[in-house]
Amino acid sequence: MDHKSIIQDIKKKQFKPVYLLHGEEPYYIDMISKAIIENALEDHERDFNQMIVYGKDAEVLSIISEAKGYPMMAERRLVVVREAQDLKDIELLENYFSNPEPTTVLVIMYKYKKFDSRKKVFKEASKNGLAFCSDKIKDYQLVDWINNYLKTTDFSITPKASTLLADFLGNDLSKITNELDKLALLLQKGTTINEVHIEENIGISKDYNVYELTNAIAVRDVNKAFTIVNYFEHNPKSGELVVVIGNIFNLFFKLMRVHFSNNKSNEALSQLLKIHPFAVKELLNASKIYPPKMISRNISYLYEYDLKSKGVNNTSFTKADLMKELIYKLMH
Repeated sequence: MDHKSIIQDIKKKQFKPVYLLHGEEPYYIDMISKAIIENALEDHERDFNQMIVYGKDAEVLSIISEAKGYPMMAERRLVVVREAQDLKDIELLENYFSNPEPTTVLVIMYKYKKFDSRKKVFKEASKNGLAFCSDKIKDYQLVDWINNYLKTTDFSITPKASTLLADFLGNDLSKITNELDKLALLLQKGTTINEVHIEENIGISKDYNVYELTNAIAVRDVNKAFTIVNYFEHNPKSGELVVVIGNIFNLFFKLMRVHFSNNKSNEALSQLLKIHPFAVKELLNASKIYPPKMISRNISYLYEYDLKSKGVNNTSFTKADLMKELIYKLMH
């Protein structure tokens, strides 16, 4: 089941006795657990029937004892274990999972990594309850994810604005939704969010950002590229070297695939590279500027400067110096 189906069942008061929520992306784990907490009990039932603990401070036997208790003047009990990845001896829950109390909803929030599905404790949770894996969104999926999220609201967003958000915030869905929700409070309903809204309300410059730097490199605009790099030197948080290198690598990786693709139509390249069709034309133009041999050389430069940024074969150059030198080499 996906998170939407799970939440729909929860809102219908159709609960599983055990929820094992695990995975690298905490956003969906938080979303499902929030829905359970909001719907499992009425407000007046919480004092005697709800227990929320943190894995670092909890003991498995105590959790089992609470889960086996009977509800007081309520239909069910709710036991939530947050940060369950820090819970010692979590395998001891196996016996409870094999025979959970039907009047208790036990929620295990196991974040930032996947639970070992080979273990019997996992299999028992899946068999008698629900095990949900929350996977990280891939970088190339972020723009579509942002667009789909906004479809559930009264807002939309321009392609450039969604790319700015994705590049600046990365694949941290909680951060992205927090910023979008902030914009929803500040802007009129029905607004199409653009890069000006992003700059004025979130603080991401519409002109000096990693997205614009990558575009400048793609068209070999040396002056614009170094104007942005100089801005990064005085505003390091706007363009950290590791993020810059990652984005530029993605550019050249895509360009190499363009060169060796048999079908160079917009539709075929959009599917191959998993990018929006509007970006295909820009890549085709960039592929005329950067032949395969130059792309291969540039990927080597990116690898070299990634190591230098981490102190390998570098004892004196600052990250700003490394960025300037790298950008120059990539375009010459």
